[in-house]
Amino acid sequence: MNTLSSYNIFIIGCGDVGRQVAERWKKRGAALSALARSAESASRLSELGICTVKGDLDRPETVQNLPLSGAWVYYFAPPPDSGFTDPRMEAFITGLEGVTPPPCGIVYIGTSGVYGDCQGAWVDEDATLAPATDRAKRRVDAEQQLRAWGRAHSVPVIILRVGGIYGPGRLPLKRLQQAAPVLHFEESPFSNRIHIDDLVTISLAAVERGRADRVYNVCDDNPSTMTDYFCAVADAVGLPSPPMITMQQAEQVMSAAMLSYLTESRRMVNRRLHDELKVTLAYPDLAAGLKDI
Repeated sequence: MNTLSSYNIFIIGCGDVGRQVAERWKKRGAALSALARSAESASRLSELGICTVKGDLDRPETVQNLPLSGAWVYYFAPPPDSGFTDPRMEAFITGLEGVTPPPCGIVYIGTSGVYGDCQGAWVDEDATLAPATDRAKRRVDAEQQLRAWGRAHSVPVIILRVGGIYGPGRLPLKRLQQAAPVLHFEESPFSNRIHIDDLVTISLAAVERGRADRVYNVCDDNPSTMTDYFCAVADAVGLPSPPMITMQQAEQVMSAAMLSYLTESRRMVNRRLHDELKVTLAYPDLAAGLKDI
């Protein structure tokens, strides 16, 4: 097993979560590199002590022969905004064909949306995928492409299906300040969340203890409804609770994107997170997470 200081970490899609994962690995003495689309991005990452490699997943010729040999790769990059497949993942996988030896393993940060609407039922990682939106279908395609490549090349691929991420700078304050409505409690769907600090901890644990070709639900221990979430955030920051409307009213005033979230309800089982990754959540429920923000 690798010692902490010997880990070589390469991050694709080094945004907010990626940078925090990099910072955590940096404290452990790991070597850090990341893909950078622009000179500005490369400069920001370099300031954090992250070596950069120029490349753009939307230009496949720029991501051939990436320096991934002996590295653990985090793939945080989202799919494009349209279509049913993920050509960015296809470009990445095509580029992997030229990497010898291949990476030590790949951690893909996906979404719980791949399960679709489960009508509030509990779902574990073996549940049938039933993506209802185009964005979720793109995520399923990305998972399937990467897992198939990992199996074919005996490279560990670990999938993290992540619920809604919240934390400092990631609260719906603008919607609350605008008094945007939410559904009545009895109509609000169940949703799943994870504090960004816990997501970073889980991301490191996936490299250290994740099993090959394994999926992990990433959420806290206590799912609640979306209305519960908005009301709890409002209470925590001292804003008025949002006005409540019926689903019929919501269909008249809410965006299609927001409605797509309101028509899916599920509660994710996170037992593998605890049993296999050995993670103890710092914020096992929303109350703990909001208290510390």
